Amino acid sequence: MRIVVLGAGTVGTWIADLLCQHRHSVTVIDNSSENTQRINEELDVKGVTGSASESSILFQAGVLGADICLAVTGSDEVNLVAASMAKAMGARRSIARAFGPIFRDRSTFDYERHFRIDRLLSLEHLSAVELARGLQGPGSLATESLADGKLQMQEITVRDSTAALGQPLKDLSLPSGVRVGTIYRDGNMWIAGAEDHVQLEDRITLIGQRQDIVDVKDKFQRKADPKLGVVIAGGGETGYHLCRILEDRRYAITLMEHDPERCEFLAANLTHVTVIQADAQRRAVLEEERVGTADVFAACTGDDENNIMACVEAKELGCKRMMAIVQRPDYANVVGKLGITVAVSPRDVMAKQILSFLNKGPVISRAMLPGGNIGVFEIEVNEDAPATQYDLLSLPLPPSCLIIAVMRQDFVQVPGANDRLKPGDLVVALVDDAAAEKMLTLFNMKALT
Repeated sequence: MRIVVLGAGTVGTWIADLLCQHRHSVTVIDNSSENTQRINEELDVKGVTGSASESSILFQAGVLGADICLAVTGSDEVNLVAASMAKAMGARRSIARAFGPIFRDRSTFDYERHFRIDRLLSLEHLSAVELARGLQGPGSLATESLADGKLQMQEITVRDSTAALGQPLKDLSLPSGVRVGTIYRDGNMWIAGAEDHVQLEDRITLIGQRQDIVDVKDKFQRKADPKLGVVIAGGGETGYHLCRILEDRRYAITLMEHDPERCEFLAANLTHVTVIQADAQRRAVLEEERVGTADVFAACTGDDENNIMACVEAKELGCKRMMAIVQRPDYANVVGKLGITVAVSPRDVMAKQILSFLNKGPVISRAMLPGGNIGVFEIEVNEDAPATQYDLLSLPLPPSCLIIAVMRQDFVQVPGANDRLKPGDLVVALVDDAAAEKMLTLFNMKALT
């Protein structure tokens, strides 16, 4: 694929290197001649010096025929403008990095739709999602965001005898806005069907809005899983997003932040989180806040060394599990030896997200769920797609496919059997790898590659 990367900083260089390893044709734009010279010498890419927001520079980089344009400069405004221009000039997909939360908050203004960008990505939010995934251990789902965060996929373990046991899913009378997505049993995961039933110790995923999911959990659990005590050090964007992801009844969260003004913001915006103004780098503070009794300690400050040292102190105080944001790749072999069970590299997280967008045809993104061969697909519905000719009940999907959400303009819903897809819709589907190619023929895609 032909890919144009805007920005040759740490993130841009890392992404360009990864794409080269996957044998894509990569062009990198940066306004620093030193950066473009460096990246030309170190990587098999074409470097172009100039502003990513100038049409002549984008034209010189070949954005007109690019499969994907990735805007990852250090300026949110430049990324928005450049990604929008690249899309208008002919790039098939256009993705921009945005640090400021306001750019991803659709409650006031939809920047993504206004600038016609396929996706706005936050490195900090992605890092928080990765920490949340690691919180429950390998193979667990924790919480996934779907449809630009408007829906969630939450995993629960069936440990109690309820009326739902042994009953086909179609007979459970679940609300229209909630759906069972997958079932994990005895080491196998599959997409749930109407005739499937749940058994004790099954891990099932519920898909819907957060409150709707909370309302139906008691069909599968008489009592909720025990609360985990989580202490988060650092109330920056990563720590804030991690709190938002975990902020439900399963976690008792304490957030430590040293800046008083930031603490006021956090306390006002995190309803079920205890915010403490404290310096997590000091052992005395960790002792005072009883970090040793916590189940999980997550260090999310902006400094690798501080994160690592805080985790070491938390472990010595008795905390059961340590997680940290660690940006430097040369620390990868160190953190495990120090007892840090989950170390998240923001660059690796961003690179993995970018790889999920390397698709042709109507597929916008494809990401695999842990523990199986099931992918989460985001698919555009084109004007002449065969899928628009059927109600969902009669849509000839392979058995191992499930449409779990439909985005239409700003509205997102878990679709019903009588709904019909329309051109311009964005579909979120769970698809087994073996059925992907057959399913995609309904959206005018002949092959997955």
